[in-house]
Amino acid sequence: MGRAYEVRKASIQKTGAAKGKLYTTFAKEIYLAAHKGSPNPDANVVLKRLIDKAKKQQVPNDIINRAIDKAKGLGQDEYHEVMYEGFGPGAATLMIKCLTDNVNRTVGMVRAAFNKVNKSLGVTNSVAYNYEHLGILSFKYDNEEAVFDALLNAGIEINDIENEDGEIVLYLSPGDVNKAKDELEKLIPNIEYDLDEVGYYAKENITLTGEDKELFDRLYKLLDDIEDVSEIYTNVNMD
Repeated sequence: MGRAYEVRKASIQKTGAAKGKLYTTFAKEIYLAAHKGSPNPDANVVLKRLIDKAKKQQVPNDIINRAIDKAKGLGQDEYHEVMYEGFGPGAATLMIKCLTDNVNRTVGMVRAAFNKVNKSLGVTNSVAYNYEHLGILSFKYDNEEAVFDALLNAGIEINDIENEDGEIVLYLSPGDVNKAKDELEKLIPNIEYDLDEVGYYAKENITLTGEDKELFDRLYKLLDDIEDVSEIYTNVNMD
């Protein structure tokens, strides 16, 4: 299932990571959604859906509520989303998403991780052009044509659609994900999303072996251990 398979694999890896980092990442994302829009989930669909997603990952309510309360405050530290692009061993590339309240600290830590394996960060778009920025939704439903028509009639462009064993996978522009959910929830009451992700997916993947694979694994772990790093996207097959 191509990109959907890669997202699933990343989700499995994430659930095996420390819960503390998972909670911290959701807290920052909830803060950003509440800070950019209304802190009231009933008036902020992005925040509402993010809270639902956090609860599915068993993020405690007090963490969710503290993040929203912080977004309501004034004069506190503000989080920002920043992306870094880098070159790993062999032909490996990486896109690193960070949520941070101190960009200078974060870029220093990310750069240090690359330096430890004698690799380097790139400038903006030095890596990104080899990736697609996509929203991916998957759910069980037996009528692909009805889904296609509903989204098309709502003016939503579908990048790609797959149907395998009764599960539909949609690839969309990130900006259309919430609009697509509105239409899907009209068509399919009580819809459950098996995948609900927005990220960067390599147009072509590579396989590393030997010393290159060892260096890449070390770099990946160094980056993943940085608290400000919320997602790592790469063109390397992670099997």
